[in-house]
Amino acid sequence: MAQAARTNREEEEHRVSGFALLEPVGKLANFPRRVRSFFHDVRVEMRQVNWPGRAEVISTTLVVTVTVAFFGVFFFVVDRGVGELIQRVLQYFKK
Repeated sequence: MAQAARTNREEEEHRVSGFALLEPVGKLANFPRRVRSFFHDVRVEMRQVNWPGRAEVISTTLVVTVTVAFFGVFFFVVDRGVGELIQRVLQYFKK
């Protein structure tokens, strides 16, 4: 008897309500509204963006280009110098 009562309780715990089965349908029905709300929010935020002017874009592009070129040359020289130093050390100990 106690075993049957415990089995019934276990079955009741695993039972699913009929409304729980409809929950994904409700989420799916709200999808178009949520997408429309998302795009509305994106449009509102994009209007608040402070877009740079042409002169500012050109100046920052120039700064980035010069900086990249400088560091490219710098690392090239450092790499060559360290490589040459290692070659001389290896030649010295090879003798």
